[in-house]
Amino acid sequence: MKNKLFRLCLTAFASVMVLSCGTEEKVYTISSPGNTNELVFKLTEKGEPQYSFSSNGKTVIEPSLMGFEFQEANKMTDGFEVVNTEEKSVDENWDQPWGEFKTVRDNHKELVVHLKESKGDGRLMDIIFRIFDDGLGFRYYFPEQPNMGEVKIADEVTQFTFPFDNDVWWMPVHSENSYYESFYRKTPISKTDTINTPATFETKDSLFVAIHEANLTDFASMTLLKTNGNSYKSDLVPWADGVKVYAKTPFQTPWRTVMVGTKAGDLAMSTLTLNLNEPCKIEDASWITPMKYVGIWWGMHLDKYTWGQGEIHGATTENTKKYIDFAAANGFDGVLVEGWNEGWDGDWTADGTAFSFVKPYPDFDLEEITRYAAAKNVRLIGHHETAGAASHYESQLEDAYSLYNKIGVNSVKTGYVNKYLDKKEWHDSQFGVRHYRKVIETAAKHHIMIDNHEPVKGTGLWRTYPNLMAQEGARGQEYNAWSADGGNTPEHTTIMPFTRMLAGPFDFTPGNFNFDYETPNKAMVQTTVAKQLALYVVIFSPLQMASDLPENYEGRAEFQFIKDVPCNWEESKVLDSKIGEYVTITRKDRNSEEWFLGSITNSDARKIAVPLNFLKQGVPYKAEIYRDGEGADYKENPYPVSIDVMTVNSTSVLDLDLAPGGGTAVRFIPITN
Repeated sequence: MKNKLFRLCLTAFASVMVLSCGTEEKVYTISSPGNTNELVFKLTEKGEPQYSFSSNGKTVIEPSLMGFEFQEANKMTDGFEVVNTEEKSVDENWDQPWGEFKTVRDNHKELVVHLKESKGDGRLMDIIFRIFDDGLGFRYYFPEQPNMGEVKIADEVTQFTFPFDNDVWWMPVHSENSYYESFYRKTPISKTDTINTPATFETKDSLFVAIHEANLTDFASMTLLKTNGNSYKSDLVPWADGVKVYAKTPFQTPWRTVMVGTKAGDLAMSTLTLNLNEPCKIEDASWITPMKYVGIWWGMHLDKYTWGQGEIHGATTENTKKYIDFAAANGFDGVLVEGWNEGWDGDWTADGTAFSFVKPYPDFDLEEITRYAAAKNVRLIGHHETAGAASHYESQLEDAYSLYNKIGVNSVKTGYVNKYLDKKEWHDSQFGVRHYRKVIETAAKHHIMIDNHEPVKGTGLWRTYPNLMAQEGARGQEYNAWSADGGNTPEHTTIMPFTRMLAGPFDFTPGNFNFDYETPNKAMVQTTVAKQLALYVVIFSPLQMASDLPENYEGRAEFQFIKDVPCNWEESKVLDSKIGEYVTITRKDRNSEEWFLGSITNSDARKIAVPLNFLKQGVPYKAEIYRDGEGADYKENPYPVSIDVMTVNSTSVLDLDLAPGGGTAVRFIPITN
């Protein structure tokens, strides 16, 4: 469904004339459709491109420089003149095959500034700005031209200069791990060094701002290097040889994005990143279906099973059939099986070239298992751990995905557990970006959905290739089994919706019901059971796992919520939140009139009053409420869950009593006569 309104002006964009040092200086200004935000562009006296950005009259980004430096070529950072400009307005709706929203509105104004070096080679560079009511995106475009062909980018000088030493939620780059699997920490800008995006800022004039990027295609990932004052500079992740990006004209960069809102929830519900990606390239996406699944996975982390062969090998035909039976009996769509293929024996992390993605172990009958699953309306979810051997994996992609397509496997969880790809390249370098894209495109050709672990960060590519369903790229539930620091903290998941989740769906794998386990590092789930339920609403993924062992769900009435909660939504809203403390999110099911709500807290007990004005007016609803039971506490007694049923409507207020590390999950069912 599309409803388009375009306005295109090919004449020079209206500019404001300012006198400076006796010379005429042009300033180009463009506002968002609702006049909420404003972008200002100009050239300095040295001909340096410079932009600034404000929201509701408050400065978000002070004048900040733009441009590129190259190896074996002169830099393109100054000496420019404006050739001409173009303006365009867009207002259209487009539908997602899955997501937090069914329909997304793309409403922005665009300013294209065509620049040319006034001396020397006279090289050309365009800067394209798109301004929305929820933020700004801009990218560089280098057209095909006589004096610029193949280039090696040495540096990007794009700056993000803040007016204050704002607080920022951030994680470091590469110093702790290569997979974005660090805790977010909150410090002033002045206490940071090089940080990953998304980075979320709480400004001193009561705005919430996030710096990220969109449509990361054949380019290096952008990190943020702290420079002078309150300024960051784009710091591209290099190849092993030091080159940041290899390119050839014509080429364009990813979008650099600045999301802004008056509440943290404004960032979480922003569609700016999606709108800056290309429309879907898959002509018929009907085979792409969100699903809930179980898997032979948690048992490996608890040392009940092994990935490799042996007496307690987890991926056996017999064991997999038990999981298939459990999935079928409880309405789950898939069963993930790890450790089914050759290559897991010994230290598989040292060299991933031993992995075969078409040869199962002798005790895993692939064709029999997929036949058995299909007979029960369940699908096998493939698992491809590469140990970072990206080129080795690429050499088997066609054969592996062809095999899966033939036997009815339509989804794959990929993994890259190694500091480097091919033992030398960063996951978030141009090399990594190219590899992950090749996997997604090849998978699409064979009707395979991808759940990518140890990924490059999400930048909205699931709009273009919606078979990229979910990614890891953060500390997931597995850290509660083996992490030396004791596992994820109670505040961890209250931070994710406003930081990591700005990069897209997160395969966190919630659903743990049993905490009476012991592993060598003494890690532990630090939530109540009710909070585990609420995470299915708070943390969005179109692939949602019930992560615990099947036997831990037996006889548990609260398991019903996991069976009922969807993973594909018509509409989503953040009702209340404070980053690191609590968050309440509600979402409407795409395939019914039901609403679901999840509310979680950190280590502090909390009382929250939730107005239910998101419900349809004049309609009564049955509210099935799964809340922390009496005496619940994530440290001492995580298990009590109270299940209540009451009638509510859009004028009702729901009083939530969250235990330390606790939560509440609610299903709202319309009552019809």
